Amino acid sequence: MVLHQLTIHQLHDLLVKKKITATEATEALYRHIREVEGKIKAYLLLTEEEAFRQAGQVDRKIAKGEEIGDLAGVPFGLKDILCTRGIQTTCASKILEGYVPFYDATVIKKLKDKDAVFLGKLNMDEFAMGSSTENSGFQITHNPWDLKRIPGGSSGGSAAAVAADECVAALGTDTGGSIRQPAACCGVVGLKPTYGRVSRYGLVAFASSLDQIGPITKDVEDCAILMNAISGYDPCDSTSVKAEVPDFKQSLKRDIKGIRIGIPEEYFIEGMDPEVEKTLKEAIDSLGKWGAEIQRISLPHTEYAVAIYYIIATAEASSNLARYDGVKYGFRSRGYQDLMEMYTQTRAKGFGKEVKRRIILGTYVLSAGYYEAYYRKASQVRTLMKKDFDEAFQKVDVIVSPTAPTPAFRIGEKTEDPLQMYLSDIHTIPVNLAGIPAISIPCGFSHEGLPIGLQVMGKHFGEGMLIRVAFTFEQNTDYHLRKPSLT
Repeated sequence: MVLHQLTIHQLHDLLVKKKITATEATEALYRHIREVEGKIKAYLLLTEEEAFRQAGQVDRKIAKGEEIGDLAGVPFGLKDILCTRGIQTTCASKILEGYVPFYDATVIKKLKDKDAVFLGKLNMDEFAMGSSTENSGFQITHNPWDLKRIPGGSSGGSAAAVAADECVAALGTDTGGSIRQPAACCGVVGLKPTYGRVSRYGLVAFASSLDQIGPITKDVEDCAILMNAISGYDPCDSTSVKAEVPDFKQSLKRDIKGIRIGIPEEYFIEGMDPEVEKTLKEAIDSLGKWGAEIQRISLPHTEYAVAIYYIIATAEASSNLARYDGVKYGFRSRGYQDLMEMYTQTRAKGFGKEVKRRIILGTYVLSAGYYEAYYRKASQVRTLMKKDFDEAFQKVDVIVSPTAPTPAFRIGEKTEDPLQMYLSDIHTIPVNLAGIPAISIPCGFSHEGLPIGLQVMGKHFGEGMLIRVAFTFEQNTDYHLRKPSLT
């Protein structure tokens, strides 16, 4: 039994049967982290003292004969964009280096209430702006399947840590694909919930109308367990929705007979990697063999998705990141002569190149004379894209597509071409613009042994159906059981 390779449900069973302790599980994870972290570089900060304190509490409960929940004693990794009380939170940016929040994000509080164990804070693209985790202000994370390749982004540290067994599960955030795309690159499961399903309180904002917190796990059952824990209305978040939260574990059914699956013609585009296209078509054929009804559909405004996203997201980023000025918290430049020079020097030195690029773009599209031509027009087309999905879901139950147009690319391959980098999220961005849920699961491998992801999109608050389709696919294949040689 290799403790660091266990899933949430496997670890829970062993804890309940008293075959292992939470402290032993935590020790095993840290031991493995010390072995592989030098190559992966998934963590920005390890919180060993806190982790062993949390694990000890769980062990004492078990010793007293108290009942424990599904997440008790489970070692987690946390994307460093989630506020953690008393623990540094940097968003992988030098401008927040040394910032220690005095409160927990709602999702962190919920996991604490479930007695989860926090191993540390995970690397990411600075302020979640990127698709490769190369934009971190501190280090580049490497893909466990090939250390010369990117793990995806912006939740690259989270996906890499789960794939490399450096944590049992992790939390990520998804603004334009930042959970699903790295999950696909690293061969793990990643779910972006419906906008409003999971509280954003304590999530450091990038683009407020797009950001959503979600799970990155080793299998679909773990994803359902984690969704149960983090979902629900939160009065601290004005965008949180008062919607009933079902037991997502009830959706773990190996049955998709009669489920209508839509295949959007716009998602199988010219320039897609031939191996991705072939693997996806084989996966779709398999879904049909298992009883699903496959239909061709159209989402006509898809071609505008990337352009719309990079207008809306940068505009919101420009507004949200205005608060980092060196006055209230975080980094402050030295050697300035006056207030304006302090502002400009702090932001010039504190922000990375990609963050500056997006702030400038966002400021431009919001400026007088350009707001009507860009931001307002983008918002109107966004409404049309949502309408495309609404009409499609009158005909089908879920929509299936590739998660990313290519497997993980090499580190440095696209850093000098921002547009090519932005196109990495071409299949995931429409989901965020429409506010619907989507899940990515591994569905095959390239000839170089790199994972390929299958994306399943659903109706608003239809995560249960996504989990059912994903679980059926997973249980009929073994892609989720394969491990990179590093582990």
